[in-house]
Amino acid sequence: MAAVGSVDIEAELVAWLHARLTVRVLTDLPANLADVLPVIQLQRVGGDDDTLRLDRAFVEVDVYAATRPAASALMAQARSVLLSELSGAVTDSAVFTMARTIAAPSWRSYENPALRRFGASFEIYSHPVS
Repeated sequence: MAAVGSVDIEAELVAWLHARLTVRVLTDLPANLADVLPVIQLQRVGGDDDTLRLDRAFVEVDVYAATRPAASALMAQARSVLLSELSGAVTDSAVFTMARTIAAPSWRSYENPALRRFGASFEIYSHPVS
C-alpha cells in the first residue's frame, strides 16, 4: 500500500503501460511464464520523495519474449511510450511529471534458455492527483 501523499507507482504503471501496449504487464512473474509471452515486468527498486507529495521512483522494466528480436522490439516500444507519453499523463490517482532513462535497454540473461529478456531502468516522478 502506498504511503499517505504518495502514489502506488507499480500499480499505476502496470495499468498505464498495459493500456498502451496491450500486452501482459505485471510485477510478479507467473509460474507459467513461457506460456503467456510476451510479458513486461516492472518493479520499483528505490528512489526518494520530498516528504510532501513528489515521488521520485527508480523502476526496473524487464521484457520477456520467445526470441531476442521480439524482446528487444517490445523493450523499445515500452521505453518509447514511457519517455514520450508518460510525462504529463494523469490517471485516477496519479500525475506523472517526468520520466527518463537511468540505464538504457540491454540484454539480460535469464535462467530459462527458452526465454529472452531485455531490461532497462527508469526514473519516474509522480504525485497524487489531489
